[in-house]
Amino acid sequence: MKKLLTGNEAIARGAWEAGLHVAAAYPGTPSTEILENMSQYKDVYSEWSTNEKVALEVAAGASIAGARALAAMKHVGLNVAADPLFTLAYTGVNGGLVIVTADDPGLFSSQNEQDNRYYASHAKIAMLEPSDSQECLDYVKEAFSISEEFDTPVLFRVTTRICHSKTLVETGEKKEVAVRPYAKDSSKYVMAPASAKKRKFILDARIKRMKEFSETTPLNRVEKGKNSEIGIVTSGISYHHAKEIFGDDVSYLRLGFTWPLPEKKIRDFAASVKTLYVIEENEPYLEDFIKMIGVDCIGRDKLPWIDELTPETVQRSLCPESAAPQGYSVDVEVPPRPPVLCAGCTHRGFFYEVGKYKDVVVTGDIGCYTLGMVPPLSVTDTVICMGASVSGGVGFQKAVEKAKRNEKVFAAIGDSTFFHSGITGLIDAVVNKSPIVVNILDNRITAMTGHQENPGTGMTLMGEKTHQVDLKALCIACGVKEENIRLIDPYMLDETKEAIKTGYEANEPFVIITTAPCALIKDVIKARANMKCKVDQDKCVKCKLCMRSGCPALNFRGGSVYIDRASCNGCTICLQICPKQAISREDA
Repeated sequence: MKKLLTGNEAIARGAWEAGLHVAAAYPGTPSTEILENMSQYKDVYSEWSTNEKVALEVAAGASIAGARALAAMKHVGLNVAADPLFTLAYTGVNGGLVIVTADDPGLFSSQNEQDNRYYASHAKIAMLEPSDSQECLDYVKEAFSISEEFDTPVLFRVTTRICHSKTLVETGEKKEVAVRPYAKDSSKYVMAPASAKKRKFILDARIKRMKEFSETTPLNRVEKGKNSEIGIVTSGISYHHAKEIFGDDVSYLRLGFTWPLPEKKIRDFAASVKTLYVIEENEPYLEDFIKMIGVDCIGRDKLPWIDELTPETVQRSLCPESAAPQGYSVDVEVPPRPPVLCAGCTHRGFFYEVGKYKDVVVTGDIGCYTLGMVPPLSVTDTVICMGASVSGGVGFQKAVEKAKRNEKVFAAIGDSTFFHSGITGLIDAVVNKSPIVVNILDNRITAMTGHQENPGTGMTLMGEKTHQVDLKALCIACGVKEENIRLIDPYMLDETKEAIKTGYEANEPFVIITTAPCALIKDVIKARANMKCKVDQDKCVKCKLCMRSGCPALNFRGGSVYIDRASCNGCTICLQICPKQAISREDA
């Protein structure tokens, strides 16, 4: 049956067709939809794990027990999962183990642009790179076979363009695969130093076999062009960009199995053409290997190192003399639309109040609340990685103490991110007596990636009710004194203001938990459908203090403040800010 699928949908479908038993992930764009789609296949156990390291370890445990298992994550998530990844290269697998890394060239939703192909060569595990949705489906099935044949985890590397683009896919039937028997074998699965040293020799032998496979597998194939003047080595989405520009006039070495790379096949292909180009995004992963084996090629010296490739970029870089493709033009200047916290966002009140303290430093984290950096709020000072708000805040506060300065650190972290990697930072703050204020912005969902469940929501990915972790109890268990914890409604500015003041004056670790569901949760939208705010123009003095909240429902035009009724959800932040009581609820 033919279906129009995104790469993420195709990966989920292909894994199911391959007889997958267990799937685990932590949501992160561009990989989130893999597990969301996997959860529709009820014969596969699927879970949102606490973080990517946990997801890979869940998948690894299932694999060792004999099940086919998959872990999915965005590129920076593999940094979190790197610890088990490198050791799993030594232990090998039992049931097939596939690890999806979704890289983000162009930084559409990420804090860096790292190229995770190097993880495969560094960890010494097989790697596959599909170039469209059909290959996502086909290659993930092949990945499970390769994993079991070579006793290795397989890194399945995709990018944003592949994850989110739709192409036609020929789907198949599910292959029934039994869970393999498990035999106790401490020399294989217990990586004490003595065992690990022996497994290193097994890893070396495996690499030699995979190199031979790389030379013969149809995943690495030559496509002959009309002439032999130009040859292009490429992989992933870059193949389609090259094909769009050069068509069938040139020859291609299309690489789908990209670690280990096929040295002989590359040499033979290079010898068959006069000029060899390497077209790839981000790092010169293929190019460096090709040059290392003594083959001349043209790549990074022409192609950009920053941002994702497009057909236009490839054409400008390699064929600057050719005419640029003609597109459509309009005589309208589109106004900029920078990202902002949504109208009615539960985080706005907290950022508005904490921004009044000029000596407060806000160490931020990964989530919607990163947008606390955007004017007019402009409160967030740092964002590094998941969980770094708390542990980075500890370091910042210690430096402030050394310098005898007066800054006070407020760490802002979401509920899902706190469960992911904020807990250890909070323990560090408690044990090392750091008087920072940890602000857990609990909107009862993993919001930024599209509303996924987390340990604080009381639901699993598969729609089952489960234990709902109590954030306050968890903080107490980490050592925070109960009298140093405040649970507040962030829509109540007086309550928020008082908690921030108390935290500001505290000389011990202090925690503020702002608890209100995300304004975009469907039930919240329905409940607030008739709770809009309005401006009484007779009372409004045009002071624009309400605009300092940064709410996109508020706008100032023609000398007056207006509230966009379609955007407003009646959170009343602006109403509480207004000094002239010119804003009221429509239902009041």
